[in-house]
Amino acid sequence: MVPEPTAAPPQGTRLRFEGANLLRTLAVLAVLYSHISYYLIDDLGTGWWMIDVVYETLVDGVKLNQHLSFLGVAVFMMLTGLLLTASAARTAPSRFLVNRIGRLLPALWVAVSLAILLVALGINGMFSGQDGITAGQSALSYVLGGFFLKPEVAVLGVTWTLVVQIVFYLYSVATRPLLRRVPVAVPILGALLCIAVLLYNVYVPQPYSVPMLTKVAATLPAVFLGQVIYMAWTSMASWRWLVVAALAQAEVVLLATDIRAYWAGDRYLWTIAVVAAVILLLARYDGAIARWSVIRWTGTRSYAIYLLHTLILYRAYDWTVGALGKTGAVLVFLATTAVAAELLYKLVEVPAGRRIGTLASRVGNPKPAVRAEAEVTDPA
Repeated sequence: MVPEPTAAPPQGTRLRFEGANLLRTLAVLAVLYSHISYYLIDDLGTGWWMIDVVYETLVDGVKLNQHLSFLGVAVFMMLTGLLLTASAARTAPSRFLVNRIGRLLPALWVAVSLAILLVALGINGMFSGQDGITAGQSALSYVLGGFFLKPEVAVLGVTWTLVVQIVFYLYSVATRPLLRRVPVAVPILGALLCIAVLLYNVYVPQPYSVPMLTKVAATLPAVFLGQVIYMAWTSMASWRWLVVAALAQAEVVLLATDIRAYWAGDRYLWTIAVVAAVILLLARYDGAIARWSVIRWTGTRSYAIYLLHTLILYRAYDWTVGALGKTGAVLVFLATTAVAAELLYKLVEVPAGRRIGTLASRVGNPKPAVRAEAEVTDPA
């Protein structure tokens, strides 16, 4: 049985996601905590009182991954599917790609340049096994190509999630006719392709495998679940087919868990389920907390924070922990990251976003903007 064609919501139909910045804030906090926890426990072999609290409540209590691994990434990914599905259906493909990918690049290039400079000065190390980075590897890093080398070359490790986002953008453009006529087929087909990629990398000889695509295929289900939630809220498909689409994503996550595609335990399906519940609860939340200034500030700077925080964490902590203690060192890291993110946002993201928006408006067939398409870039 094939799902019946379902037209996308009318052009005037809009969903308001007032809770988006609150969700971005929670995601940023989860990502910051995750890298702090990894560093203090796995690298330094120490601990911190906050790690004990989080472990007792969220790891041991809620049964999330150790270090809250993948929690923040899953929130960002699900938001991407939720916020951009309507835009992908309504916007001309060329305009969609210019607008979405173009908004990622300026801040990415600045962050990659800083990462390369810090490695060259001997302040920071690589996020992969190399001692340094060559000119060719540096050039590839500006287009995220280092993740596809063997062995992988990562001068700024967190940017692997941008590969997932860009793959989703390209997939959205490629499947736009389906998205407009049979929307639910898009996440279902996406799940089948993810399974094919996972099995390919398991069974082909190693010289022909593409390890980065395993990480992409294991992460995309979170994006597709965001799509499914959007389709449910806008009645773009029957609930039966939406259940099929959601179960297809669960099968991908289970397969990825079985073949050890994930890197921090086996609680990924549960983590994604918890994130989906939080998205359902908070995405359209319009309470007072969602309007707090600190929530808006963190949400709009989330991409900058995401790009810069690992460039600051390790040295900021090492240089201050002796004098200020663990909590003081973490506070210095957070304050430094906040200042750096503000500068990147105000000096790069905002002006570049205006230029990209102007360029995108001249490409393709302009369509009315959709409220759900966030005013800032989602980092994950």
